[in-house]
Amino acid sequence: MQRYFVTPAQFGQDKVSIDGEDARHIAKVMRGKAGDKLIVSDGVSREALAEIAEIEIGLVTVSILENLAMTHEPRIKITVAQSLPKGDKLETVIQKCTEIGAVAFTPFLSERTIVQYDERKESKRVERWRKICKEAAEQAHRNIVPEVHSPLSWKLLLKSFSEYDAVYFCYEKEEGLQLRSAAAPWLSSLPQDSTAKVMIVVGPEGGFSPEECRAAEEAGAVSVGLGARILRCETAGMVAAACILYESGEMGGA
Repeated sequence: MQRYFVTPAQFGQDKVSIDGEDARHIAKVMRGKAGDKLIVSDGVSREALAEIAEIEIGLVTVSILENLAMTHEPRIKITVAQSLPKGDKLETVIQKCTEIGAVAFTPFLSERTIVQYDERKESKRVERWRKICKEAAEQAHRNIVPEVHSPLSWKLLLKSFSEYDAVYFCYEKEEGLQLRSAAAPWLSSLPQDSTAKVMIVVGPEGGFSPEECRAAEEAGAVSVGLGARILRCETAGMVAAACILYESGEMGGA
């Protein structure tokens, strides 16, 4: 069943107003008609099974049939911090990690970032990333739309580490501690009804420098490897997120 996200202001007591691109999608692409059922969510605290009551130009009004429990979100809240890669690789990271269960994305600039950062152009890219994130959240039946932050400098990223319960720095030259060994004991010790905030830090195509690894560890991150094989930068975040959610029991794991 198709799912749509609206703002809390659009979510009334017994009706929900859907506008913009979503309204056009219902009317033109899905060829919706009165009586068709769909799921609507405000991405915060309310989700409902609803049916189309009225379709107007640019506006679809649906009637709430049943309030639904919001049970599709993992208790481990993962933020994927990805150094800006070339081309549309970050779009892939955002789409797939949203499907896996990440709750936020923080692009950043690092020593070996190849792309030229232009703040004026980047605002349009952030808007596109957020649209991709919303579409992926709808497809995956998420209860929320993950947040996509504007790109941070390396220094600001390091400062943000203190906001998390754990930060795992994915370093391709890490020959000792692996992600599972670092995360599994801590995750298994968490009470089943508790939540935790985790950041996964992934470098660009050229990886991180030894100096960046030291700086990350000094800021509170744990340097970890992701196995014996070298992963592409757009693959590493997906693997790390899936590993953490598996070890926390979200995918039938520990």
